[in-house]
Amino acid sequence: VDISKGLPSISIVGLPDQAVKESKDRLKPAIKNSGYEFPSGKIVVNLAPADLKKEGSYFDLPIAIGILASLNIIKQSIIDEFYFVGELALDGNVRRVNGILPMVLKLKETNKKKFIIPYENSFEGGIVEDVDVYPIKSLNECVEFLTGKREIKPVKLNIQDIFKNREKYEVDFKEVKGQKYVKRAIEVAVSGSHNILMIGSPGSGKTMIARRIPTILPSLTLEEALEITKIHSVSGILNGPIVLERPFRSPHHTISDIALIGGGQIPKPGEVSLAHNGVLFLDEFSEFHRDVIESLRQPLEDGKVSISRTRGRVEFPSRFLLVAATNPCPCGWYGDNQRECHCTLSQILKYRKKLSGPILDRIDIHIEIKSLPGKFLIEEKEEESSEEIRKRVEKAREIQKERFKNEGIYFNAHMNTTQVKKYCILTDESKKLLQHALENLKISARAYDKIRKVARTIADLDNSEKILPQHILEAIQYRCLDREFI
Repeated sequence: VDISKGLPSISIVGLPDQAVKESKDRLKPAIKNSGYEFPSGKIVVNLAPADLKKEGSYFDLPIAIGILASLNIIKQSIIDEFYFVGELALDGNVRRVNGILPMVLKLKETNKKKFIIPYENSFEGGIVEDVDVYPIKSLNECVEFLTGKREIKPVKLNIQDIFKNREKYEVDFKEVKGQKYVKRAIEVAVSGSHNILMIGSPGSGKTMIARRIPTILPSLTLEEALEITKIHSVSGILNGPIVLERPFRSPHHTISDIALIGGGQIPKPGEVSLAHNGVLFLDEFSEFHRDVIESLRQPLEDGKVSISRTRGRVEFPSRFLLVAATNPCPCGWYGDNQRECHCTLSQILKYRKKLSGPILDRIDIHIEIKSLPGKFLIEEKEEESSEEIRKRVEKAREIQKERFKNEGIYFNAHMNTTQVKKYCILTDESKKLLQHALENLKISARAYDKIRKVARTIADLDNSEKILPQHILEAIQYRCLDREFI
């Protein structure tokens, strides 16, 4: 910040966006209402580096501190010890901003280890170890702290204690009556991180089952929790110091491709990134716009989203489990045991073609769900709990973790062709069975590797080193769309 003689004005240089330019109008009242004299000369604020576009209201507090330092209200040597971030209100209060956690984690790599941030963001910054984060409520409070007139202790939160006290899910798989075949398919999908498509009539339980999938996923590790928390922090939806549960995102079928994938003039994470390390549930999958569905290709394939703009490129992680649900036909009742379908064959085929081959290529498991008769719903039979299923899932994932420790992947679903040949070892009988299925059950060639990957996961659940015939048979059952439709 430079203050020189001339007509009173504020200029901000260094490619500021509109939000940064508007800080000029917030600075003067914020400084005056905090009890300080605003300089009457020409003020030039340089945001370096000059070739990188500056976005957001994060710069209000550091610019204000720079102006006060130029007036010798604060010593420059003191300022040099800190990083500052925060938005100023007209009365001088400091407001919260998005993205504090990734900022502190990134700037932690530099020589400075002291941060002054908005009080409302203190729970985010406080979880970062080996740095001092000082939360402030106003510009006046910040100045008094820097001049030694006020004591502010750095905020420290114990992540391990927060993790120990995490709450349990409110839903459980034991609430789902019957549907043993579907539950088993879900268990296989979660164990090997296989994307899954559920096809069933309205009221068959697709949504109820999908909402319970996070309850059988292994608990978040600290590394995974930090990844999710950073994304939620940037998006402005973080409600606590750290995310403790795996995300479950369920966008409406009218969502745009930008809202789903991410983007915008100032790139922000979309639903696929908000579901990172969790579940992305797309209900009424066939009702999504074709372009929106096709935009899922890159995140499903690469586990990340790349957004390119004129002055740079942004990458957001998006490694999630896709759970999609759709009706079997336009009216929804094709194949239902209780109601009759009134759709023509051409209408049904047209409806199914909304899901393209490339997208179905990225979905390992597709199953049909039938509505349960009323007598099963009123039975008092004890169903298997989420905890029991999760224990089996964790064992299968441990096997995969050991198998792929030198491969750069974590789950069976992520194997490439070479890895499938290496790790999906079939017995002679299994090979004959799979060959017979390809030739006689009209299963498509593209499903071949998918079946082997799913069979590998089923074998892991059985703690079997080789893929046995029963594993192949079960995997084939989970490829209903590869068979002849009618």
